[in-house]
Amino acid sequence: MSTETTATRTAVLWVPDWPVLAAMRAAQVPAHVPAATHDGRRVLAVSATARAQGVRRGMRRRRAQECCPEIELLDADDGRDAREFEPVALAAETVVAGIEVARPGLLLLPSGGPARYHGTEERLAQVLVERVAQDTGHESQVGVADGILAAVLAARESRVVPVGESRAYLAPRSLGDVVHVAMSRDRVTQVRDVMSTE
Repeated sequence: MSTETTATRTAVLWVPDWPVLAAMRAAQVPAHVPAATHDGRRVLAVSATARAQGVRRGMRRRRAQECCPEIELLDADDGRDAREFEPVALAAETVVAGIEVARPGLLLLPSGGPARYHGTEERLAQVLVERVAQDTGHESQVGVADGILAAVLAARESRVVPVGESRAYLAPRSLGDVVHVAMSRDRVTQVRDVMSTE
């Protein structure tokens, strides 16, 4: 029997752009204002409105301000990100018991029992997204797959990967996709720096 067919089905709830959303909420920056978080040198997370004006993760602060003069640059703060994420985790826990916060903005959830309770994995994903929006006002995305890596990538597409198809789903993925999922922000930036100099 292949490893893939025995892999645990995992659901992942992801709130896109979480660090910048948390920073904006804490600083009371309106949602329509372009914003990004930074570490003093580089942009770490970017809001959708800032992205629409050309600001990208990894950019130097000065370059981000050139692209978008009205951008709000907010300090990165892991503690704040975690505190602000608690209501999202609590909302998800009303639907699925046994959640795990992988990092602020990303929850790992068992999918087997909850999917059977709600009827399908697709219905479970829908209920999670609706509950988080209802309880917190945040938009989220859910992915389900065999194993954590595939489920995280599936969440970025709001997709349920059928049982046994995670290997095929992962095969065409770029190294950049996998690195972003598997590593911390600091390590991702270091890998991207190395890749851009080659």
